[in-house]
Amino acid sequence: MNIIDELEWRGAINQTTDKEALKELTENKNIGLYCGTDPTGDSLHIGHLIPFMILKRFQLAGHHPVIIIGGGTGAIGDPSGRKTERTLQTESQLEHNKKALTEQMKKLFGTENFTIVDNYTWLKNFTMIDFLRDFGKLFNVNTMLNKEVVASRLDSGISFTEFTYQILQAVDFLHLYQNNSVQLEIGGSDQWGNITAGIDLIHKVEGPDAKVYGLTIPLMLKADGTKFGKTAGGAIWLDPKKTSPYEFYQFWINQDDRDVVKYLKYFTFLSKDEIDELAEKVQKEPWKREAQRRLAEEVTKFVHGEEGLAEAQRITKALFSGDVADLTTEEIEQAFKDVPSVEVANEKKNIILWLVDDTKIEPSRRQARQDVENGAIHINGEKVTDVDAEIDPSSHFDGKFVIVRRGKKRYFLVRVK
Repeated sequence: MNIIDELEWRGAINQTTDKEALKELTENKNIGLYCGTDPTGDSLHIGHLIPFMILKRFQLAGHHPVIIIGGGTGAIGDPSGRKTERTLQTESQLEHNKKALTEQMKKLFGTENFTIVDNYTWLKNFTMIDFLRDFGKLFNVNTMLNKEVVASRLDSGISFTEFTYQILQAVDFLHLYQNNSVQLEIGGSDQWGNITAGIDLIHKVEGPDAKVYGLTIPLMLKADGTKFGKTAGGAIWLDPKKTSPYEFYQFWINQDDRDVVKYLKYFTFLSKDEIDELAEKVQKEPWKREAQRRLAEEVTKFVHGEEGLAEAQRITKALFSGDVADLTTEEIEQAFKDVPSVEVANEKKNIILWLVDDTKIEPSRRQARQDVENGAIHINGEKVTDVDAEIDPSSHFDGKFVIVRRGKKRYFLVRVK
């Protein structure tokens, strides 16, 4: 299947400048293509991941992806998707973010048949006179004003700085066309105006026969109409320090039946036959949630590697079975990040007194004794039925935590001072 046909089947194409010509080009040669991200933060989240998944598909098909970490454009600020001006970042912030994003990209794309560049390296060389003579003269202000990203800001106002962003992005495409043999730019649906500005610039500088193209991906919405990637707890980050592999895995495994097949197409490299088979299982055996499990496995492995996936699965299995004793201290922090927690002193104590007085997990000594005798209390994965048992807070998890389960599913994280 041609890469363009595959993207269409996956529902991953919103707009193309010339789909048939692009299809013919990619069938006859391996091309260079690019996508950019500005270092506005030190991690991408899963919403950012969508265009880079398309870039990865081209890479697997033999094409050469180029990624811009926009040290130059990041210093200016992309007005896309915003109603107000961005806060300009300091040089040290930009440098920190660029390094972090570069490492994330290397993890996703490897080191073979892949290039990372920083547009600051060529944008910094322009004087104001160079910029106005060589590029400003080629852009019509009326055309720029009609670009959706600018038009949407005219009522609230847009600075000259952010107004010129589309020129800088166009210059990026020209530079990569001339120096990296890049013929295709990929971006989100909000980048269409910037992408077409780049194509227009290349045609003015290199001639109308220059074979360059643009492709955007659809805005991804969930079945309930809300924007994909946002949760009650905030963004789902690719950085494991911001969103642990376990949390990342759980996000995918909890997807709605109505969305899971679409996400399998977008976010995994499974074949059409595999996805069709999983889609059938969603219809016939939705309670097994096999499609969600496969989705979680594939995306977690792609972003966090085999080790991150194994960690997420180990925690998931431990929580399902209640056998948490073999988890590491770090895994305990991941797994019980959002459960009720309390802090206690590092002192040995009778379990009844500890449950009532120290942790307040039990409302009364009578209730505590009843729960212990009935086997409803588990400490660090082990059932405790002796009301005279002693709790030693330092006995597990490097002396930092005690995990209490009351009943079948109610967990408490006890932090040891």
